[in-house]
Amino acid sequence: MKTILIVEDDSNVRQELSILLSNEGYRVKEITDFRDVETQLEKADADLILLDINLPGVSGEELLRRFRKHSQTPVIMVTSRTQEADEVLSMSYGADDYITKPYHPMVLLLRIAALFRRMDAGSQTLRFRDLEVNPSKGVLSSGTQEMVLTKNEMIIFESLLRKKGQIVSREELMTALWDNEEYVNDNALTVNISRLRSKLSSLGYSEALQTRKKQGYILSE
Repeated sequence: MKTILIVEDDSNVRQELSILLSNEGYRVKEITDFRDVETQLEKADADLILLDINLPGVSGEELLRRFRKHSQTPVIMVTSRTQEADEVLSMSYGADDYITKPYHPMVLLLRIAALFRRMDAGSQTLRFRDLEVNPSKGVLSSGTQEMVLTKNEMIIFESLLRKKGQIVSREELMTALWDNEEYVNDNALTVNISRLRSKLSSLGYSEALQTRKKQGYILSE
């Protein structure tokens, strides 16, 4: 049974969501005290978080930004805000989906089910040389060594891994990121490539990610 954490300060909305999700067969947790939401997010051990943007004390967007520094738990932003800038900002901070109120309950349930299907499809473990690659957890591991990748780094690494030994253009990597609703520009892609290369080097694979000038990148076999 999947556990969903509701982070919503409107008690009526929170109750409606809780009933809706419980009736659908999900285990539901709620945050009702908003004095230290960040710590409660970390301790919730949920499979998915429904996070409102308009919260007392600190915005949901800022909470998401902080949360993404150490967790890849899926987050759907549920908000009454309709500004496109809010959606773009939430996605850039690592939201997995964004839905505005008022919404049809079935639409929300379908969004949640679709997200869980994507998670289950990505839960398989891949391999690169003697590394185990877990895309859903964002982890590379070998023996007792373990390296956590950010969501963007894992999308890039998985794209390269699935075309191992072949050149992957910057355009292909940008497309993969945008397909996963990760909004990055060309400079951000360069930064993520650099961080990924550094992490691979720390695991002993300094030569694994190679640049092909004016062509793209290749993950050597």
